[in-house]
Amino acid sequence: MSVDPYPDWLRPPVGGYTADDLDRLPDLPPHTELIDGSLVFVSPQMRFHMRVLRILENVLVAAVPPGWEVLREMSVRIDARNRPEPDLMVVAEEGNTGQRQTFSLPTDVLLVAEVVSDESQTRDREIKPRKYAAAGIRYFWRVENVDGRPVVYTYELDPATNRYTPTGIFHDRLKVEHPFPVDVELS
Repeated sequence: MSVDPYPDWLRPPVGGYTADDLDRLPDLPPHTELIDGSLVFVSPQMRFHMRVLRILENVLVAAVPPGWEVLREMSVRIDARNRPEPDLMVVAEEGNTGQRQTFSLPTDVLLVAEVVSDESQTRDREIKPRKYAAAGIRYFWRVENVDGRPVVYTYELDPATNRYTPTGIFHDRLKVEHPFPVDVELS
């Protein structure tokens, strides 16, 4: 009886993986991200995560102006060694390269949103926002589970520092005017 060997991608190449490798490596788990040349595997999501994503996705789809679209769980190619996958992003339709497109470029991304999970706290609170800001993505939303209820933290890029500046904390209702008007009950 023979046992199948581990997939070759479990052993990273010298220097790490590249953003293009995500499209070439066979049998990667769904939603694999690339952070600093390392593959990051996402654990199964909790009900809270999926419910919040559904609420935000629906409200964003209804709110985005013409020329923009909402993408769920698709990656953004920040550079050759970083291809994170935000939970949601709003992208310019002009960046659409067709049905086989697997990522967006930061120049086409207006907003990224991350729903923080237990296993992704450091990535979603520190690493990914820093990378999104450095890539010039103008708006960032982070959603936290506070006692079973969503709390949305909103940020806008400060072009002088290339860092995110807090613009609001929303407990029961998310109501913003930028990047476009959004008004939704969170509970």
